[in-house]
Amino acid sequence: MRRGVRATVIDTVSTETGEGAERRVRLDVEDGIALLTLCRPDRLNGWSWESTRQLGLLADRIRFDPSVRAVLLRAEGRAFCAGIDVTAPGGAITGESPAERTRNYYEGIRWVHERFAVLARLPQPVIAAVQGYCLGFGFELALMADVRVAADDAVFALPEAGLGVAVDAGGDLRIAREAGAGWAKFLALTGRRIDAATAERLHLVQLVVPPDALEDTSRALAAEIAANAPLAVQGIKRGIDAYADAALPAALDRVAMTAALTLTSEDCREGYGAGAARRPPHFRGA
Repeated sequence: MRRGVRATVIDTVSTETGEGAERRVRLDVEDGIALLTLCRPDRLNGWSWESTRQLGLLADRIRFDPSVRAVLLRAEGRAFCAGIDVTAPGGAITGESPAERTRNYYEGIRWVHERFAVLARLPQPVIAAVQGYCLGFGFELALMADVRVAADDAVFALPEAGLGVAVDAGGDLRIAREAGAGWAKFLALTGRRIDAATAERLHLVQLVVPPDALEDTSRALAAEIAANAPLAVQGIKRGIDAYADAALPAALDRVAMTAALTLTSEDCREGYGAGAARRPPHFRGA
């Protein structure tokens, strides 16, 4: 943390274990900017249910902090977020029957949508600073920001279909909003990776900079927004979101059901098993 900068560090308390789980997201407030940092670089900031819970709690704190005028979402290490952390505790949802397990996954995914909505609907604008791998849930998280700045080493992808599951946090919908339905289908149906230059061409990121300029550029952008009139800034954000996201709630509910069905499928089991064994998957549509 830089010298002479007033900062508030807010810790999180977890219910994942009896004594509290590892911190996955850190919140610092500096000069009117909330810094939300993914802080598990040894896991490439892999995402989990607990990550979602912590993000929602911290976003709630930002929402009601009158000193915060802009938010910078960033990550430690060489990756923004490489997707789901399959080793995280509590990753699998159970049920006494396939129907109950599907229902439980449906409610779980809806809960994730609600936590992510707290971030996406913050009154303060959110800027994402992306470096390295930005895959799956990581890509979806970055797409929830209002503006995205990427290092030129950033790599984006939605690999879920190749694992036998649906894109479950609405990332494909947000790509359709930003880049068009054709590109959303192309990226989500193939799982192809794109570089930062391509993401910029598709309007999925707004600025591309060298990796060593990412922090300063994204901070300067957040400060530029924070210096403007808060009521005007927040009103502009609300107005644009109301127009751009008009069909999003109903579509996200469909996403949650599709995710629940695929997460409980045999194809999902095959997809993750094939990935672990480093062999091509054999999907049966079951």
